[in-house]
Amino acid sequence: MKTLTMNQRILAVALLLALAVPGYAQSAVSERAREIQNSALIVDTHADTPQRFLDENYDIGSTDPKDHGHISLDKAKAGNLGAEFFSIWVDPETNQGHFAHHTLDLIDSVYEQAARHPDRMMMAFSVADMERAHREHKLAALLGIEGGHSIENDVRLLRDFYRLGVRYMTLSWSNTNEWADSSGDINNPKIEHHNGLTEGGKQIVLEMNRLGMLVDISHVADKTFYDTIAVTKAPVIASHSSARALTNHPRNMTDDMLHAVAKNGGVVQVNFYNAFIDENYRKAAEAQAKDRDAAVKAYGEQLKAAGKTGTYLDTDRIEREWAAKIPRPPLSSLIDHIEHVAKVAGVDHVGLGSDFDGVSGATPQGIDSAADLPKITQALLDRRYSADDIRKILGGNLLRVFREAERVSRELQAK
Repeated sequence: MKTLTMNQRILAVALLLALAVPGYAQSAVSERAREIQNSALIVDTHADTPQRFLDENYDIGSTDPKDHGHISLDKAKAGNLGAEFFSIWVDPETNQGHFAHHTLDLIDSVYEQAARHPDRMMMAFSVADMERAHREHKLAALLGIEGGHSIENDVRLLRDFYRLGVRYMTLSWSNTNEWADSSGDINNPKIEHHNGLTEGGKQIVLEMNRLGMLVDISHVADKTFYDTIAVTKAPVIASHSSARALTNHPRNMTDDMLHAVAKNGGVVQVNFYNAFIDENYRKAAEAQAKDRDAAVKAYGEQLKAAGKTGTYLDTDRIEREWAAKIPRPPLSSLIDHIEHVAKVAGVDHVGLGSDFDGVSGATPQGIDSAADLPKITQALLDRRYSADDIRKILGGNLLRVFREAERVSRELQAK
């Protein structure tokens, strides 16, 4: 009988595992997938890592193998992540009276990281900057404000934040502000709503168009979304939202919204958060919400009694403990959402908006950090997506929308 070589034995074992263990073959990343991954400028439009920079003094250059974070320079390099929009999110409850001040602190934290690692990371403010960073093998760091309350109802602050490098703003976070309704509290009768965007809110959208700042409609109430689509002169983005037809969460986009984004020329960047991509997980998370929120509140009161102030990291730790009680959905749940948006809106209107470092570890199986992004490419290859379409999803679509926003800005300013 012929004796098998060591390589042949390894291949035989791999084949047996692929046949016997569901999902095993999909977990491996082929040479073809890595070729596509390495040929793309990969753009992720939402990471909450600035909270770690500020509250934890986290260094993005960390090589700590025990670090649970999603984003580091090494993890970004392993996944060939080329550009990251760092979320500038100000907790509206703990920062009352100084939203803009805390916004500035978070912006500064990103600049400080780029200054620490000039050989591996650079601030980027345009498509041209993102492409230059890619050529120089550096991570392009961009800024996106998550929640219109950061501008404190003052369009002059909006302009100042643009000058500091902010290139998108989510019109609302989970809180309704003075000019835009949020999906997070739309059913709360105690909140004064506006039936979408106020007239002042519409002017803010137009000023964002003039500046060249991307208009982000993640988090907004449905009526706010349609008001924005009606008034904007540039394509919009949903920086971190998924498909409501698959997972019935108000943070997700309905099919009608997906059609509207396609007609507008915009892009929906699919969120990786388990409760947005898997209906069973969403229901389980909803069932534990009351107890989870009580645990967070109790810990906050405990800190307050001790004369201490809680941080984002305190909440994140508790939420991680609760998230660990629910089984993680498979990677296919995330890919289903990418595919649904591609089928409904078109493959030119879907991208990646991970919500890394903002979902308390609740990402699908196999996606533990930016280093795992090649698994998405492999999964899309497995579903027969072409290399060109995969590159669009990985970042090409966002770059197109950004270029168009820049063009509209030049046109409006010329007038």
